[in-house]
Amino acid sequence: MKLSYFTMPLHPPERNYAETLKEDRAAFILADQLGYEEGFVGEHVTDRAETVTSCLMFLASLASDTKNIKLGSGTVNLPLTHPVIVAAQIAMIDNLLEGRFLFGISPGGLMSDAEALGLLDADRNEMFVEGIDHVLALWREDPPYNLTGKYWNISTEKTLMSDIGQGVILKPYQDPHPPIVVTVVAPYSKGVTAAAARGWTPISGNFLLPQWVKTHWPNYAEGCALGGRVADTADWRVAKSIFVAEDEKTAREYAHEARNSPYRFYYQQLLTKLVAGGRANLFKEDQSMADEDLDLDHIVETLVIAGTAESVAEQILEFRETVGDFGTLVYAGHDWVDPSLGRRSMELMAHEVMPRVNEAIDKE
Repeated sequence: MKLSYFTMPLHPPERNYAETLKEDRAAFILADQLGYEEGFVGEHVTDRAETVTSCLMFLASLASDTKNIKLGSGTVNLPLTHPVIVAAQIAMIDNLLEGRFLFGISPGGLMSDAEALGLLDADRNEMFVEGIDHVLALWREDPPYNLTGKYWNISTEKTLMSDIGQGVILKPYQDPHPPIVVTVVAPYSKGVTAAAARGWTPISGNFLLPQWVKTHWPNYAEGCALGGRVADTADWRVAKSIFVAEDEKTAREYAHEARNSPYRFYYQQLLTKLVAGGRANLFKEDQSMADEDLDLDHIVETLVIAGTAESVAEQILEFRETVGDFGTLVYAGHDWVDPSLGRRSMELMAHEVMPRVNEAIDKE
């Protein structure tokens, strides 16, 4: 099992913006130094807590400060940006990173982003499909392109001067394009089936109950079959909120109990947003449960793995028994209320937890 990193990120709104950006960059640089395989960062443009407004700009800032880790958009929210801009900027970041890039995409989930851009009532799933189809066509075809759609028409025919390069959209470093990754955040997701049929790979969200994460693999395998390929568990990434400490008392307090716990803050933010957006079913073991019956203590207890390295390894293996085999465990980044504990958790995860996990898997 490989180890990767993902952060939205979520910070208390009162924190200094410049400082949280420095903290987020430090986490990626540390992940690279510790041997994490991949690092994904999300983006939102209208949220005081989720303060990376451009995942590509953020990743570009890491290009010369990281060496081995593959950096991924987590995600580019396609309905919110013109496909020409997306195609050109992804080509640039892929070349900056010389192929160390993963193209994570989604329709976008923050309602205030959609409202600010006049898309609150739009069919953003439909826009998402048209957007990625245009992006792929721009990389596949030669100018003047002449692409048509319901939402965007793209052409450089009137201004094309190929001999000097005008009217030409640049290509990615990777041929034909960077690997495409989708986040899967719904029980029994049909989106993961459609994505798999197109050759894309999934990350199951860290805020899904294990019983819902388990539903993703059959749908992914179905999509792979539709696309004419055999599903490989090595291609399935699963994200989890994890905190590793030197002792159980510290782990319990920091992850589950303290009033300023970054894990409690994270899930309080998500619970509030998902209830408001009508998507609180992600937290429900029984889908008939009323939203007002959801309990933050229970959510944190269920979704956050915390403990010593030995305990966390055991909990990860138990989680794997529930959801099935998967290829990459994606460590979800959280605010560093205590930077020393935040850093140490990432270190213990790489140096002590994963060796235990993989030793147990190798014995199967």
